[in-house]
Amino acid sequence: MTMDIKGKKIILGSNSPRRKELLAGLDIEFTVDTGNTFEEVYDPVTPHERIPEVLSEGKSYGFHRPLAEGEVLITSDTLVLCEDRVMGKPRSREEAFDMLRFLSGKEHKVITAITIRDSQRCKTSSDTAIVFFKELSDNEIEYYVDTFKPFDKAGAYGIQEWIGYIGIGKIEGSFFTIMGLPVHLVYQELLNFIG
Repeated sequence: MTMDIKGKKIILGSNSPRRKELLAGLDIEFTVDTGNTFEEVYDPVTPHERIPEVLSEGKSYGFHRPLAEGEVLITSDTLVLCEDRVMGKPRSREEAFDMLRFLSGKEHKVITAITIRDSQRCKTSSDTAIVFFKELSDNEIEYYVDTFKPFDKAGAYGIQEWIGYIGIGKIEGSFFTIMGLPVHLVYQELLNFIG
């Protein structure tokens, strides 16, 4: 049985291949449209746990055109939080290396927010998971960064890649939240939103 989307046109406003793959796993029809004018910035006084919600909503309202009647836009943002340090996407090889070295041997939070919006309403919510990394050697970090080039990933890693296989001993929460889209939350919120 697939979700009855009641004739709505679902749009995923993300160019992440992982988010596209995860949303497709819900067996709903959708299109991808990444046209956006939003600059990914937030007020420095924003509580860390709220940053993904602020950015996800910003991406929604930064969509390049008004939503037509019957269209529902889904946007999302993921952030890694370790010892009060906020980690988005690394801008260089060095930054990716430094992020992973900082995460090595520690637990951290991965917070992914989703925003569901139509021409009249907007609902933003988020989900948090906790990831436990083993101690990573510099060689392991260098191999991962140079081979997988994780520059499009918050915290400089993808749990579904090599580093997740060898480095993550335990998680609390949803694997998919860590991957970048809490599909259980998307499903529930879409059901509520569409009615």
